[in-house]
Amino acid sequence: MKKARVLFVAQEITPYLEETSMSRIGRYLPQGIQEKGKEIRTFMPRFGHINERRNQLHEVIRLSGMNLIINDSDHPLIIKVASIQQARMQVYFIDNEEYFHKKITFREKSGKFCEDNDERAIFFARGVLETVKKLGWAPDIIHCHGWFTGLVPLYVKKLFKDNPIFSESKIVFSAYDDQFEEKFNPNFVNKLSLDGIDGEDIDLYKEGDYQSILKGAISFSDAAIIGNENVNEDIKSFVENSGKPYLGYQDEESYISAYNDLYDQILSES
Repeated sequence: MKKARVLFVAQEITPYLEETSMSRIGRYLPQGIQEKGKEIRTFMPRFGHINERRNQLHEVIRLSGMNLIINDSDHPLIIKVASIQQARMQVYFIDNEEYFHKKITFREKSGKFCEDNDERAIFFARGVLETVKKLGWAPDIIHCHGWFTGLVPLYVKKLFKDNPIFSESKIVFSAYDDQFEEKFNPNFVNKLSLDGIDGEDIDLYKEGDYQSILKGAISFSDAAIIGNENVNEDIKSFVENSGKPYLGYQDEESYISAYNDLYDQILSES
């Protein structure tokens, strides 16, 4: 019997970014799921303040070299990889000189929300999926962590729905306490429509704020998880009333087994 495959798409992973509840899950969940007998792949953005030398990142030439068109402009996709030796796992990094060269995550050093966060999120989501497609590795479960991964469910269910790599994939979305108050660029919806996504599919995301991004992601997912204790109450209610399988917050002692059970539940129902 073939092993189930789980693709982890993470906003942050320690030790590459500072330790938070989300980055710890990004680091230890894939290891735990691998130890439970599933195959894994893990992706995150290559934010500019990740120390490539210390963390031994190197470019994967055979996967790099694609261009993604966003808002009618070409953006080269660069794939890097690093290994977490003690976990026997690799982490793939989505990189681009324009979107990820600054030594920041989502805010300028002045504290201002980055004006191109919408395009960065589009590039990251599409970059992950194009790379997995190039790997020829069809995931059974795609587990997304954090708002920056919030377009992955939309793209899987709409843009890539007929691609054999993703046509059978089930999506789990984890919500965290990573809220922002700003809105995306007003042209955000038009950028999505250029990818062939329109109508009601875009309506979920059209406000371009934190809550619409998460609600859109949850709507296009097959299950949802409350990833830590301080998740926005409106998002919690949306998850609980979604009619989808979901998990409330799980502590550090129990979350790996609980998440694995949820994966198995979803797969058994498909």
